[in-house]
Amino acid sequence: MRRVIVDYAKLTHEILNLLVDKFPDGYDDSNIIRFRNAQNELIEAVEVRTDDTIYLVKISTKLADR
Repeated sequence: MRRVIVDYAKLTHEILNLLVDKFPDGYDDSNIIRFRNAQNELIEAVEVRTDDTIYLVKISTKLADR
C-alpha cells in the first residue's frame, strides 16, 4: 500500500471528496495524526484511505481555524 502526504491546499477533487465523506461533520483531535518529518518539523494530518493508497492530509493553521 502506498503512503502519500499531501497538503490540504493541493488536494485533488478525488481526495477532497474522500475527506468530506470520512469527516462529514469535521474532525476532532482524536482523528489527528502527529509526527515529525525529515526536517524535524511537527506535522499534523488526518488519514484518508483508498483501496491502494493511504493519504495523510496535512492540516495547515488556516484549515485548523475553520
